[in-house]
Amino acid sequence: MCSKIINLTQLSASFSRLSVTQLPNIYKNSIPAASNSRIISRNISSTPAKCGIMEFFDDEKNWGANEVRSGRSWKKEELRLKSNSDLHKLWFVLLKERNMLLTMEQNAKDEMKLFPSPERLDKVEDSMDNLEAIVRERNVAYHQLETGETGERPGKVRTGPFGIKYYHKMCQYLIPKHMNRKYREKYPEFIPDKDVEDFLLKYREKLYLTKRKQKTRDFNHVVGLLRRFPNIDMAALKEQYPDVDIEKAKASRKCRGHFVPT
Repeated sequence: MCSKIINLTQLSASFSRLSVTQLPNIYKNSIPAASNSRIISRNISSTPAKCGIMEFFDDEKNWGANEVRSGRSWKKEELRLKSNSDLHKLWFVLLKERNMLLTMEQNAKDEMKLFPSPERLDKVEDSMDNLEAIVRERNVAYHQLETGETGERPGKVRTGPFGIKYYHKMCQYLIPKHMNRKYREKYPEFIPDKDVEDFLLKYREKLYLTKRKQKTRDFNHVVGLLRRFPNIDMAALKEQYPDVDIEKAKASRKCRGHFVPT
């Protein structure tokens, strides 16, 4: 269809450049004698076709490559300097890039191959999250200036059927919730129960053990860094690992070696 429109456009443009003397006799007889030597016609304008469905695929030079070089994700500080129009354009560029990467990832799975540089998808999603956060900041600032409210969808903390708290975004319903059967099925009320209490006890224990294991891993990692790099920047290390006691790590036996604690 696009090729037909393009051919018709080219034909119309070439037809408008012909003079009366260059036309066949069948067209000469239909043109009045007093008309101009050039025919005034209106060309058909259409959006040119670029790549079509190939926009969902990566560049051909990256096909079969083991690694594809890419830049970093967009930071919030950089996005705050852009206008709303630029953010709107950048959003569709990132959306197009994400669709392309998802297509190439699925294609690699179908062919049982490794998807090169899968971190590209994480960078794009991180950039989209940062962009969405900046747009939300501007919307909140605008609504607070105009109406004194954030303009965000209201919500509240609710307790699920298993006793786990979550943030619920509220919305309007035509039927009150005590008469809405679908609402009560989707958001059942929390009823204390012995089984639920046992589940919450084990669930909190799991969260505590996970947090303690992560703290132990960070501590051992900091000790290893101090052992391998005695002159490391302590301020930067404290900033990256705020939950680790640096002084305790320096005094640890595992940290001994060429480093002498002071």
